[in-house]
Amino acid sequence: MTEPTPFHATDGRTHLSYELLTTNALPSSTQVRLDRVEVRDARTHLVVGSLSGQALADAANPVGDPLPGADGYTPAPPGPTPTLIPGSQQWVIWLDLALKRGQRVPKVLEHHLSGAVVTASGPSPFEETVQVTPTGRTAPMNLNAPVRPGTWYSSESCCGNTHHRRGLGPINGRFDVPQRFAIDWYRVGEQGQTWEGDPARLTSYLSYRQPVVAAAGGRVVEVQDGIPDNTPPVTPPVPPIEETVGNHVTVEVAPGRYLLYAHLKPGSLRVREGDRVEPGRVLGLIGNSGNSTTPHLHFQVMTTAEFFPTDSPPFTFREFRVVGQVEPRIWDDNLGLQPTGVLPITPSPYEGPHRTRYPLDREVLEF
Repeated sequence: MTEPTPFHATDGRTHLSYELLTTNALPSSTQVRLDRVEVRDARTHLVVGSLSGQALADAANPVGDPLPGADGYTPAPPGPTPTLIPGSQQWVIWLDLALKRGQRVPKVLEHHLSGAVVTASGPSPFEETVQVTPTGRTAPMNLNAPVRPGTWYSSESCCGNTHHRRGLGPINGRFDVPQRFAIDWYRVGEQGQTWEGDPARLTSYLSYRQPVVAAAGGRVVEVQDGIPDNTPPVTPPVPPIEETVGNHVTVEVAPGRYLLYAHLKPGSLRVREGDRVEPGRVLGLIGNSGNSTTPHLHFQVMTTAEFFPTDSPPFTFREFRVVGQVEPRIWDDNLGLQPTGVLPITPSPYEGPHRTRYPLDREVLEF
């Protein structure tokens, strides 16, 4: 559903994150048991990544079903859980490869699937090599920070099992993952706090009304304003599709590359469509509009000017410093429901300065 494009992350490894769409086109009474998925270098046929057993079961789900292990879903107990695809069903396999340091990125990938067709007379084993796929040769965009200098919490970024990474968007007869590499940004105080006082007040959140700045120069192609902020921390009603990202600014920074700054405060936007912006220009202030429960900046690269439909390619930031990480999943919907606003920040194995890297999920960093 996308061109697998390598990017460098804070763990020092090269990642490829994309999806394999699989269809059991046999009659509805015939299941396909998928035992193993291998990603190989199409030239050498060497395996660069694989999934089997529970790992495969956790990385596969029917189109439209809840995501195994995702927020709000109770995963199956560990064990040799088979991945059984019923007849006439389509499943998504979520692939997140982390290549070892120095490992060459294949120019073309192939996918080797093994398992069995399960019928009343018993299983019939199969092995198939499918979907020869070139990898992206264009380097991800290298950006400045979309926020002012300070300490920030990087939430719901790749490559964990988050609603960004695994959010399938069926729009206009096609499948996209429109938020694959999106990051939600929260301001963090000196004591590790993201809010102080009453979490039901917008002004208690350190992110609220923080300036949002252009991460790259370009032309403003879309501006939406006038959507009210939601009152935290209750989950807002699902907005109309055109209000999903709330008040926002979209900037075209290269052919087929757009930066989205979303969930802004109503009345705070400082640009209009057609404006040219330089890096660092203030575009608006962080709010809580659209499908947002607590104030944060939703930021990502898109391939179209519209959020639906779009693809979400990877990107990196020029420089930042990792200062810690957060183990539990504290995100938009449950940030204001914590006993206090202080994040449980622990040391990170990737602490220190980083250049031209993508921040991984739940890292705390300084721009």
